[in-house]
Amino acid sequence: MESIQTTRALSFKPNTLSFVREQVNINSPTRINEAIDLLIQWIQKQNHFIKKDFSREYLERCVIISKGSVERAKRKMEKSYTFRTLMPELLQFSNPRDLMKEYEGSIINFVLPQLTDGHDRVYVMRNCGQKFTSFTNYYKFLLMMCEYFQAKDYNNGVIGVFDYIDANVLEIVKTINIVEARQLITIVTEGFSLRLKGLHFMTSSKAIDTLVSILKQALSEKLAQRIHVHRDHTSLKEHIPLEILPIEYGGKEKSMYKLQDDLIDELESPDFMDHLREMQTARTDESKRHTDNYNEVIIGMPGSFRTLSVD
Repeated sequence: MESIQTTRALSFKPNTLSFVREQVNINSPTRINEAIDLLIQWIQKQNHFIKKDFSREYLERCVIISKGSVERAKRKMEKSYTFRTLMPELLQFSNPRDLMKEYEGSIINFVLPQLTDGHDRVYVMRNCGQKFTSFTNYYKFLLMMCEYFQAKDYNNGVIGVFDYIDANVLEIVKTINIVEARQLITIVTEGFSLRLKGLHFMTSSKAIDTLVSILKQALSEKLAQRIHVHRDHTSLKEHIPLEILPIEYGGKEKSMYKLQDDLIDELESPDFMDHLREMQTARTDESKRHTDNYNEVIIGMPGSFRTLSVD
């Protein structure tokens, strides 16, 4: 990959490509190509993989997300294939605009086009809802966005901002399906291997302690320590440059409503919808997988059990 293509939703700094590669110690073309070649060779040997053809750009992003480690990239791909097969409910996508219709007037979510000084991507969700029936479609939208990041973005990590200042947090906690939420977190952190740099929650509600407790049950100790709770918007600028935030947060970026429209336009574009349909074939044929390998990948996955061998 010689350059990164900007989109309606994503822009990059002039040195993003070189900066991110340097962070994972894979900044020479030779090392990058060697890593991609090794990953291609490994994929071809996986008899239980149904899809085996990927662009070199896609595989480079897999290596970058995996901190330059081919072995980590292998584990990431193994799990992403497996999750698409065993947790299809959250990973079978429909039109993104239709998914978000359920939350009109309650949830606005978008990505900041500009990266932070550290080349991190920022995702923002503002929730002002008072009552909900389910978050399933929102989770599907999030995972569709993760597919988009994997296909189009190039960053040094992701920062999540969850604005619950005007929301009924207690109702949110009551609505959350714990198993479904854990599946979502597992897919995001292990299947897509998003490098979460921070999770920022904004609310003055005491119910946030319960929500954070739920999240910590599914996150590693390292990631759990990256959760921050803010009582208002003012302290957010200590973590994210004010100028890249939308005007509603005192920044210089376009309105959050336009940013959401830009993201949805990207997700429902013919090009990306074709990519999603192709990625639906990135699944496993479990009849061809070795049992030992199955146990290694699946143990600990929400709602799953280790296979047993009885003498």
